[in-house]
Amino acid sequence: MNAPRVEINYCTQCRWLLRAAWLAQEILTTFEVEMGEVALVPGTGGVFTISLNGKLIYSRKEEGRFPEAKEIKQLIRDRIAPDKFLGHSDRKDNVA
Repeated sequence: MNAPRVEINYCTQCRWLLRAAWLAQEILTTFEVEMGEVALVPGTGGVFTISLNGKLIYSRKEEGRFPEAKEIKQLIRDRIAPDKFLGHSDRKDNVA
């Protein structure tokens, strides 16, 4: 079985490399055992998408906003390691 691969496609015109790199670091730190690769793919036209094993899991254009690291970690976890506890990323916002 191949290790999971995340691809972050970001807009160079918008200068979103640092945002993409930070998110890549968050993913690699969280899934250091499970993850095979995180690729940063330069693009244009305001693109900021995240794919897991070739399947789109997040699009800034479709959602109308940038993703929170927490939600990307949860989306990835649910697909590659459903039993993995994400610590503070698993907490619900409405828990006192």
